[in-house]
Amino acid sequence: MANKSVIKNVNEHVGESVVIGSWVNNKRSSGKIQFLQLRDGTGYIQGVVVKSEVPEQVWNDAKSLTQESSLYVTGIIREEPRSQSGYEMTVTGIEIIHLTENYPITPKEHGVDFLMDHRHLWLRSSKQRAVMVIRAEIIRAVQQFFNEHGFTKVDPPILTPTSAEGTTNLFHTKYFEEDAYLTQSGQLYMEAAAMALGRVYSFGPTFRAEKSKTRRHLIEFWMIEPEMAFTDHEESLCVQEEFISFVVQSVLTNCRAELEAVGRDVSKLENIKAPFPRISYDDAIKFLNEKGYEIAWGDDFGAPHETAIAEMSDRPVFITHYPASFKAFYMKPHPERPEVVLCADMIAPEGYGEIIGGSQRIDDPALLEARFKEHNLSMDTYKWYMDLRTYGTVPHSGFGLGLERTVAWICGLDHVRETIAFPRTLYRLYP
Repeated sequence: MANKSVIKNVNEHVGESVVIGSWVNNKRSSGKIQFLQLRDGTGYIQGVVVKSEVPEQVWNDAKSLTQESSLYVTGIIREEPRSQSGYEMTVTGIEIIHLTENYPITPKEHGVDFLMDHRHLWLRSSKQRAVMVIRAEIIRAVQQFFNEHGFTKVDPPILTPTSAEGTTNLFHTKYFEEDAYLTQSGQLYMEAAAMALGRVYSFGPTFRAEKSKTRRHLIEFWMIEPEMAFTDHEESLCVQEEFISFVVQSVLTNCRAELEAVGRDVSKLENIKAPFPRISYDDAIKFLNEKGYEIAWGDDFGAPHETAIAEMSDRPVFITHYPASFKAFYMKPHPERPEVVLCADMIAPEGYGEIIGGSQRIDDPALLEARFKEHNLSMDTYKWYMDLRTYGTVPHSGFGLGLERTVAWICGLDHVRETIAFPRTLYRLYP
């Protein structure tokens, strides 16, 4: 009796008869031979049905198969250097599970709106599958890096009573009789966790109610947020560049076939190794002015500015020491220049923008209290956060990585909507 296998593992069964549960990705015929392009979620393989070598029923079943029909296919695995996977199956048996009719996504070109309306089916395509595999590898590498560097995973709440950054771009809901919001960041809670565990990280969904339609924004996205006690700004930057280098190199090692499937130029990723170049906000303003951009000190950067700065290098670039005026209330001022804060944004190459934002946090209780007043934040609401400075305050730093932007950059995608299985954008809540 044939052993059950998956396509990914057929290299272990050369010369053997196996059964694979699969779908028909495509099919073509050459007279007395049918070529079935099969997929099972783990990979792709061609099944060859030779009329003279199989019972008539098997031949007829093969002829009846349509795109995305499901079946158990039995056959002998053999090496085939011309195949993309290096293997092929000589089909000996077919058990049809379901014959699909009028599958809506055909090999022809479809518009983005059509594909997004059929996202639940579009995920089956080779490119979209590859993106999901790369995303999963990025997540695996993230967890490996932090596990190997002494971090403990902590899960902050999704429902919160306050904003993490004092903004109004929040999704409001009722928590029984109280107001509550979907989290825009787990950072404040991770600071509390760091005071208990030293080095921590979270990985979970976050939400922004910004009415943005750019290719870099999603309404619901996933964040990785490490927080480190007894760690200053400079030490945090070193962790960030080692972290990104590790993740990119892991994808290169473990997802070559998927990177090829999405058409990624891997040579652009092979250079992503620490250390990364750095430029201060002051110097970035001068650089942009010299390039002809009209931007003044005190203005925040937009996408064109970040892209121009990123073009300075083939690796990510840190922009450091932004003005305090447009940064979050919790960022620590530079000891010699209180108008700027000890923070940095990591800008990805090739126009993908900010993928990490981080800073050293204020650890002085009096200064944090002053910041609350400046930003009109309720001391009652943030009392628990103030307690972190009242009881054993220490220097600490942290950062947040946006997973979807990172996936878009590593895959070389034009839009973040393809980086998550079911994207939530300004005008899309279906499927």
